[in-house]
Amino acid sequence: MPTESSLPTYHFALIGEEMDHDYWRLVGEGAKDTEAQYDVLVEYGGPRRSNPEEQLKLLDIAIKSKVDGIMVQALNDDFLPMIEKAVNQGIPVITIDTDAPESPRSAYIGTDNYAAGQLAGRTLVEDTEGEATVGIITGSFDNAHHRLRVEGFQDVVEGEEGIEIVAIEESNITRVVAEEKAYTMLNEKPDITALYGTSALDGIGMAAAAESLEMVEDLYMINFDTLEENLQLVEQEKIDALIDQKPYEMGYRSVELMLDILKGQPVQDVYHTEASIVHKENIDQYKAQASEVP
Repeated sequence: MPTESSLPTYHFALIGEEMDHDYWRLVGEGAKDTEAQYDVLVEYGGPRRSNPEEQLKLLDIAIKSKVDGIMVQALNDDFLPMIEKAVNQGIPVITIDTDAPESPRSAYIGTDNYAAGQLAGRTLVEDTEGEATVGIITGSFDNAHHRLRVEGFQDVVEGEEGIEIVAIEESNITRVVAEEKAYTMLNEKPDITALYGTSALDGIGMAAAAESLEMVEDLYMINFDTLEENLQLVEQEKIDALIDQKPYEMGYRSVELMLDILKGQPVQDVYHTEASIVHKENIDQYKAQASEVP
């Protein structure tokens, strides 16, 4: 049985969006893998399904447990007072994946979600040669990172004369609702030639809806995140492009940043991890690089 002196020096809490999600599993793996390198214990937790209220409860528990540092996804403004509470009690906070720049958090690490939306928009413009009627399936109207992904996308494509956005629906970050919304959208707007999804599960739902309507060959689809199922859909030519994020790196580097903060080292306000595009043409290269992640 470990003695108190054998316990790691630092105890951190990582609070993610969804434990049953491949993306957040990678964030958690990255954070937990630091335990082999540093004198830390990382307690990783989150709701089973996306639930901001449950995340806030877990954040409050972490504060009451007097952990040494907290990494948390700040989905909306409700997180601001809880982050302030942690900081006022001497617990530094790093936001991860979704930022709360108005809060007293020490730093943010994750995708620049607005820029990633712009990247998606530029990719769609290039791949469709500037001619598309677009429907958007977004994970959530309320969550900041999904709003930014839509805004970045809109700001790019709305400057293109041949591209028009004709519908935006919300999937509640579930593949079933994404499929239902995409199916209805495609029935009601038969002129749609392209779909853009901002959640990792949106593309799976979009592809299922297109397949059931026998429209796969007629639609261009671009979506977030290189989940295994999404990669298979790209290989099957049911999704045309994916925006690849770096969840493992987010988790790993968040712990390193927290250690720097606790040791009084200077840190930047924002650390953006890379976002890139995966097409069928470069999927083998992507997989080879992904397999090199420690």
